[in-house]
Amino acid sequence: MSSSYDVIVLGSGPGGYVAAIRCAQLGLKTAIVERENLGGICLNWGCIPTKALLRSAEIFHYMQNAKDYGLVAKGIEADLEAVVKRSRGVAKQLNQGVTHLMKKNKIAVHMGEGTLTGPTSLTVKGDKGEEKLSAKHIIVATGARARDLPFAPADGERVWTYRTAMTPPEMPGKLLVIGSGAIGIEFASFYNDMGSEVTVVEMLDRVVPVEDEEVSGFLEKSLKKQGMNIMTGAGVEDIKVSGKGVTAKIKTKDGKVQTSEFSHVIVAIGIVPNTENIGLEKLAEMDRGFIQIDPYGRTKSKGLWAIGDCTPGPWLAHKASHEGVTAAEAIAQELGNKDVHPHALDRNNIPGCTYCHPQIASVGLTEAKAKEAGYSVKVGNFPFIGNGKAIALGEAEGFIKTVFDAKTGELLGAHMIGAEVTELIQGYTVGKTLETTEAELMQTVFPHPTLSEMMHESVLGAYGKALHI
Repeated sequence: MSSSYDVIVLGSGPGGYVAAIRCAQLGLKTAIVERENLGGICLNWGCIPTKALLRSAEIFHYMQNAKDYGLVAKGIEADLEAVVKRSRGVAKQLNQGVTHLMKKNKIAVHMGEGTLTGPTSLTVKGDKGEEKLSAKHIIVATGARARDLPFAPADGERVWTYRTAMTPPEMPGKLLVIGSGAIGIEFASFYNDMGSEVTVVEMLDRVVPVEDEEVSGFLEKSLKKQGMNIMTGAGVEDIKVSGKGVTAKIKTKDGKVQTSEFSHVIVAIGIVPNTENIGLEKLAEMDRGFIQIDPYGRTKSKGLWAIGDCTPGPWLAHKASHEGVTAAEAIAQELGNKDVHPHALDRNNIPGCTYCHPQIASVGLTEAKAKEAGYSVKVGNFPFIGNGKAIALGEAEGFIKTVFDAKTGELLGAHMIGAEVTELIQGYTVGKTLETTEAELMQTVFPHPTLSEMMHESVLGAYGKALHI
């Protein structure tokens, strides 16, 4: 196998493998280095298998509430082992798909631990021993891992990260989830639907704190209605683990410390970039472990690039993939390809999705951030209860909110909570990318009956023209 390439990609997650494919499409001799599984964390232990788990929980929820749809379903039970087996099967299928894509695009795969020896060279230690590889350009796409609690590192038995939570050794009877970002809330939603008693502790004053304040408030009410115990403005100060469970000391919003017993804990307090011990010390500028890059992925060392979760956020799979394509095209351009025209990534146009129940999706500025930025805003808000399709689906909980620049009509942000909003958000994302205004959105014809009509109504509502409320 050749040891010299045009491009070597270190890491095969949704950023790395997409970057490698785009490089190959552009005629570059490409290799990928992976220490564990092709597809990385997202495909094998993150985005995809978690959605398979959540789908099972969603079906279970519907079956338990079959009477709401005029149906009778008796003796409904959840088989956790079978649910996990299905999830792992989905991940395996997609892992095999990435393997196929590597072969199809003639991308060389080097399995093993990669360490940079310079901006355009590295060594790979694997089953074949040590290989020395070089390239005109190297893209670092090593991703990130879950952050541990300093006083209670994950043990895979009582204290879990997302990885154990996807292949649980047993069903938690009483579960503590620390952190209410996307990962924490998704697992809280899954285990609550599956029958666990769930408590969520969030240090900040509201759940999903990166979302619009109205979305956070609506979600908290919904989660409490579903039976979860939500503690905001609170922090876990200590955890003691025993063979029977976990004892947690939680400092509540009023400053008091309470002691509670749980069977298991999921820690979802952020990520740590996988940038240690791979030779980056003198090659790249770092900030808290994250590789600093220009808008195209270049580091301070010529020929060395970085993308995805090992670079500044948002730490999302689709952001990593987009960065991978951008870096690949910028590299091809540097190597003489005059037909590619890479565009710098606009982080304001990256959508975020949380697959709890109800779902959350957003893009652009929240109302508060828009005002902080000095905008005079017009805001539209349309409820699911005003939409015929939502009522027919039995999913009348939620709303869609849009934020516009009052002076120019520019769409500044959109924020949704409710059924299938993770699919709806892309409409606004396209609109923002095309720099659309309220006038163009108002003139767009939305099909009926659909949930997407609420997007239209929210725009109309921002200008006092909503039709169905």
